[in-house]
Amino acid sequence: MLNTTKQKFIAVIGGSQATPAELAAAEQVGRELARAGVALVCGGMGGVMEAACKGARLEDGLTIGILPGESRLHANEYVTIPIVTGIGHARNLTVIKSAHAVIAIGGSYGTLSEIGHALQSGLPIIGLGTWTIYRKGTEKIPIIEVKTPAEAVKTALEMTR
Repeated sequence: MLNTTKQKFIAVIGGSQATPAELAAAEQVGRELARAGVALVCGGMGGVMEAACKGARLEDGLTIGILPGESRLHANEYVTIPIVTGIGHARNLTVIKSAHAVIAIGGSYGTLSEIGHALQSGLPIIGLGTWTIYRKGTEKIPIIEVKTPAEAVKTALEMTR
């Protein structure tokens, strides 16, 4: 039985429209998370979310999809546990609040909003080709840039100890 008080949850965020390289990276991140025994949390839809879930499921990992709509039938086929919210993009906050760390791969404006929620929540954000954020006159916002999926997962795990 899953002990959720000790289980690590890492969010994988990224666009529903993604490049082939982003999809490959997301799938590998999913595989690495599953191998590490980490539950993957995402928005449960297509693109980066689906690729990450696919990778995790190929390694018998646990995937949780926080869905924007009214039906679990809208989850990608690799989501183990679909959570139906009916709240649209506001579900991005739930994705982030469910995680101990965030891995951002590529991304659209929805990804950017999730990064904002993660920053506000003090969660570590590991980036693979994602947004760079700064405010004029300040230092760059601390997104930990990495080059590989394995490095992303290793860093996320180190940051959650």
